[in-house]
This record gives sequence, C-alpha cells and structure tokens, in this order.
Amino acid sequence: MAASPYTVSDVMTLTAVAIGREASYKEIVELMHHWKVSAVPVLEGEGRVVGVVSEADLLPKEEFRQDAPKLPAQLEEASKADAVLAGDLMSSPAVTVHPDATLAEAARIMARKRVKRLPVVNDLGMLEGVVSRSDLLKVFLRPDEEIDEEIRSAVVAGLSPPEEVEFTVLDGVVTVRGPLRDRSLVPLLARAIRAVEGVVDVRMELA
Repeated sequence: MAASPYTVSDVMTLTAVAIGREASYKEIVELMHHWKVSAVPVLEGEGRVVGVVSEADLLPKEEFRQDAPKLPAQLEEASKADAVLAGDLMSSPAVTVHPDATLAEAARIMARKRVKRLPVVNDLGMLEGVVSRSDLLKVFLRPDEEIDEEIRSAVVAGLSPPEEVEFTVLDGVVTVRGPLRDRSLVPLLARAIRAVEGVVDVRMELA
C-alpha cells in the first residue's frame, strides 16, 4: 500500500523573495508588505541561506520603543529593537527544509519551530524556493476523482488477497463499505487511505 508521492517540491513557491545581509529594516518591511509574506530568507554568496527575518524579528522595534525589557527572557528580543540591517535582525541558523521532504515532515518542522514559512534548500544550503502553511494545504484542493483514482490504484489494488470493498470520496472524506474477511486489515486499510494526500477523513462502514 503506497502513500502519495507528494513532497515539498510539489507545492513550494519557486519564486522566493529573498534579501542580503545589508538590507535595511524599512526595505524588509516594504518587501514583506509588497509580496504579502511573513518572513524572508537572508542569502549570502551565490544564494546560500544564512538566516531568516520574520515579522517576529521586526516587532521588537515597536514593542520596546518606549519601554525597556522587564524580564530576562525579553533581553534577546530587545537587542533587535536597535537593529537596522538584516544581518542583525535575522534569526540564524535558518530553519529550513529539503525539497524531497514529505509534506508531513515540513508540517512537523513548522509546528515544532513555530514558523509559518520555510526556505527550501538543496544539500549545499542553496535556496530553491519557499514553502508556507498555505502551500501545505494545497493538497486538500485535489479533486475527489483524483483521490478516488489513487486509492484504487495504490491502496485497494495492493490488498492481498484482494477484498471486495467499496468506497466513495466526497469533499475529501472517504467512506469504505462492504465485507472484509480479514479484520486485521481494518486499521491498515484506514491508515493507508488516510496517507493519501488530500484525504480529510476516513469512515469505515464494514460488514
């Protein structure tokens, strides 16, 4: 039972907005506003990602405009309030992902590191694109017919021995019906269907 072969390279944005270390604070804000992005990678040399400037890196300038930090945990943030160049504002090393990573791996990195966008880099650390939360959700735009076809070819056809089960796909929700002789296949079948990109939920209605 094969899962969908979707990787970060399938959904990432190839035209990535990026800056150099010498980009100014105002340039970064204008760039983010123009391109409607929440973070931009910082490049060095021929395109190696050395950091990322996000909205969170820019906010201390406003947050500590009048009030000094009161807690030790705020000192690092406050230090960025006086920064004016990307090299001083950026978070480094950058949290990145490889183009061949699965969408689930990218989602886990975003959740664990609490970031909204990830620079996509090759083995040399060179920028190839950017993947965002909205990019990862693109798989849920797959037509029901496409999901249906993949389940038939990659999941049901892989059952051994073949089982006479029927299923329907409606708005990404897969309903499986019919007799299933080997009950041990129920969790395996459900897991394999859920692994198909674009599946919202799996409902097992088996005799």
